[in-house]
Amino acid sequence: MRIVVSGTHASGKSSLVTDFASRHPEYTVLPDPYELLDEAWDGPSAASFAAQLRVSARRLAPSEHPGSLIAERGPLDFLAYLLALGSESDEVLERAAAITRDALRHVDLLVVLPLSAADAIEVGDDEHLDLRDAMDEELLDLVDDPDIVGAGTTVVEITGDREQRLAALERLVA
Repeated sequence: MRIVVSGTHASGKSSLVTDFASRHPEYTVLPDPYELLDEAWDGPSAASFAAQLRVSARRLAPSEHPGSLIAERGPLDFLAYLLALGSESDEVLERAAAITRDALRHVDLLVVLPLSAADAIEVGDDEHLDLRDAMDEELLDLVDDPDIVGAGTTVVEITGDREQRLAALERLVA
């Protein structure tokens, strides 16, 4: 099974991936694409998100990572960030959407961690809170777009505390 865990920054993705991987060592873990970039970015930018989109799409190809995997973030995350920034041309966004659509063909399960007051995760002011909220809204719109997320990918929103999220994911893969 090929799983991508998506959500805005400080939504619990790292915790869920780490918790799942500790119980399922047969899964290859793909870290946040940000960790794989050589560039030092000063903050959120369209260039950074576009680079991460390309990295996250490329690594989902079965030729890159055959077998079961769980990825922290996928191209859909970065398409949502680009939309949230609102600074990119239609041409750039169309290309990002095409890359995302192609990459999601290799994903069996897209787990979305929406922001929820009930799941309050402490975040600092340095976390670009407006961008966090805008990305979350764009992501939730994108997962409902059949032109982006094809019929072959199951999309599930998971909420709850850390243990509830892990239990929900484990039920889905069982």
